[in-house]
Amino acid sequence: MNKTVFACLLIVLGLIIIILGARREDSVVGLSDAVGTTLANAWDGKVRQPGYVWYYVGGGGLMLAGAVLLLRRKAG
Repeated sequence: MNKTVFACLLIVLGLIIIILGARREDSVVGLSDAVGTTLANAWDGKVRQPGYVWYYVGGGGLMLAGAVLLLRRKAG
């Protein structure tokens, strides 16, 4: 598989995962997750993130990996 195609595929996949995270954040599940996380953080003082935050982290990581692959030059 061509390096450029693979890099573009990673960028598109990362964008799709970020969009899924945004949709989950705006849904009832995301709202209840955020409320539950806020209550749990207030209860015992531990730092937690709602589940949809990991969609953003994963999507951003895939987009970053795709951009690095796309911009990296061949050696030699």
